[in-house]
Amino acid sequence: MTLCALLVSICVSIRGYRALAYEEVAATIRTIPIGAQRFRASVTYPDGRAESFDLSGDSIYVDAHILKWRPWVNLLGLHTLYELDRVAGRYDRLADERAKPRTVYSLGRLKPFDLFDAARRFRRLSALVDAEYGSAAFVGARGFAAYDILVSTSGLLARPVAETGVPAAGAGSPAMRPATSSGR
Repeated sequence: MTLCALLVSICVSIRGYRALAYEEVAATIRTIPIGAQRFRASVTYPDGRAESFDLSGDSIYVDAHILKWRPWVNLLGLHTLYELDRVAGRYDRLADERAKPRTVYSLGRLKPFDLFDAARRFRRLSALVDAEYGSAAFVGARGFAAYDILVSTSGLLARPVAETGVPAAGAGSPAMRPATSSGR
């Protein structure tokens, strides 16, 4: 009986570790320079949908709404929920950020029910929800680059993607495919 309890405890502990360390690809972003402090960002989602945006700046910025469950809810198999909200160009210098053109686009989709809004409005969900917050990641976009935008229980992060025949992000390669401009 003691051995059985120990095995159950180990299994629950391992499952909890996996659940709490979970990362999911929210999008893959490829950047292509199109001018001085201008680049095209192609955003591909896990469902195959793709969008392209012409952005101004030195970096690409992506933000999201994050809904983090309490640890005991993670153990039940529910993971951090997210919705990508915006993509923007970001300048390295604050003076440029204040004076030069800003480019910001929505990544959110219309939906009949907004769980993030419900988590804010209904206190009863607080027994399940650990935190509801925004998170952002930004990475350089001065050359040909590819990044996976990942969401974890701690928020967004960007990780360079090494593609077959294409150097890792920032290495510069004409093998990256140009994207078409989005009208959003």
